[in-house]
Amino acid sequence: MEKFRKEFPVLKKGIYANTAVYGLLYDSLLDWRQEHDLDFIIYGSDMRDKALKVIADTRSTVGRFFNCKRENVALVSNFSTGLNVLLEGLNSNKKILLVENDYPSLNWCFEKREFDIEYLKMSVDIEDQIQKVVSEKKIDVLALSLVQWLDGFTIDLDFLKDLKKQHPDLIIIADGTQFCGSTTFDFDNSGIDALGASAYKWLLAGYGNGFMLFSDQIKEKFSLHNIGFNAANGELDKRDEIRFAKQFEPGHLSSLIFGSMKFSMEFFEKIGVDKITEQNRKLSEKAKAEFQKLGLLSDAVSGRKQHSTIFNIKANEATYQKLIDNDVFCAQRGDGVRLSFHFYNTEAEIDAIVKILKAEK
Repeated sequence: MEKFRKEFPVLKKGIYANTAVYGLLYDSLLDWRQEHDLDFIIYGSDMRDKALKVIADTRSTVGRFFNCKRENVALVSNFSTGLNVLLEGLNSNKKILLVENDYPSLNWCFEKREFDIEYLKMSVDIEDQIQKVVSEKKIDVLALSLVQWLDGFTIDLDFLKDLKKQHPDLIIIADGTQFCGSTTFDFDNSGIDALGASAYKWLLAGYGNGFMLFSDQIKEKFSLHNIGFNAANGELDKRDEIRFAKQFEPGHLSSLIFGSMKFSMEFFEKIGVDKITEQNRKLSEKAKAEFQKLGLLSDAVSGRKQHSTIFNIKANEATYQKLIDNDVFCAQRGDGVRLSFHFYNTEAEIDAIVKILKAEK
């Protein structure tokens, strides 16, 4: 991984433990973006066909990267926009199960509409609690983040797959913004019906791009009303033949913005998604072990076998300031400090953070 660290200028400024806020941009992506815009300056409208191909290729790349059928991929500016469009097509008589304190853009989208909502508190045995409520309360839709934004709590993906097998009519909607790009993921075999993500965090693609992935079954359970000329690929006679995923793309899309997402996914493939997954696993295990020794993690996180690379440690304002003064990029979330690591981080950097925290005690 060391040779790829050279792609990220910010890493020279300190320890970047803040990917959960914003994923780093990098030199080769900047080169591609500059060349893209230079072509527009030189060729003007002659770039139109090339730009349309970039969008089409991006859809194919997303599908390949997450193992989702190309025709079930929608390109959206962010997760929040995609989810709002989706929920406009869902009958309000559905019973919804949410997790308390999940990402606001997820929960608010349901709460703003007239759904019957049940809530679960996050706990060590959250999967058992979900199983029980889904069975007893006749839940129609389970919606949750695969990785919780506040503390990195990770849902067991095998559990979701089994839950879907047991309750085939249950609609499972997932926010993958704090998950996608951190590890390998096979959407078509996940049991999830709709997954959305913004790509500016773990996929390192910058602001303004994201995607929605859909199962084949979900199309029959939603009645969408979103429409626009772009959704019909600019063909006047195709208004009534727009496929489900294209209804999320009513207007023109930026080849610069979505091409950046395509470039980053291909960059990950160049590194090796399996290698990224393994590096993040090592970082997660290292950080969890060290923070547990210091008594800085919640019982819910400490009691789990698997965790993401996002950690919310017990820390006050003085500790936060100490980290900032020592050039550690991090964020205050809830009652603590959130530290988040990606493949460009090292175990030595975790040791350095632990040293700072010990000096603070």
